[in-house]
Amino acid sequence: MPTNKSMYNKTAIAANIKSARLYRNYSQEYLGLRLNISQNAYSKIEIGQSNISLQRIFEIAEVFEVEVCDLIDTQKPFSIRISNN
Repeated sequence: MPTNKSMYNKTAIAANIKSARLYRNYSQEYLGLRLNISQNAYSKIEIGQSNISLQRIFEIAEVFEVEVCDLIDTQKPFSIRISNN
């Protein structure tokens, strides 16, 4: 059975989420409010210390107005995708 590490790269997804937040110029506090979680809980998502659910990824994508695939694509970081637009 594959380990969690081989199923997805939590660090890359967390980095994509952080890049999307910075691109939108949103604070962690704002994201926490929009997601009904604390700023500290949101911070843990961005640093990869939280096991993020698929539902939560959809919610974050909606706040950022991006596609879910933009957040979970670990082959091409979010910052590269926005600079190519």
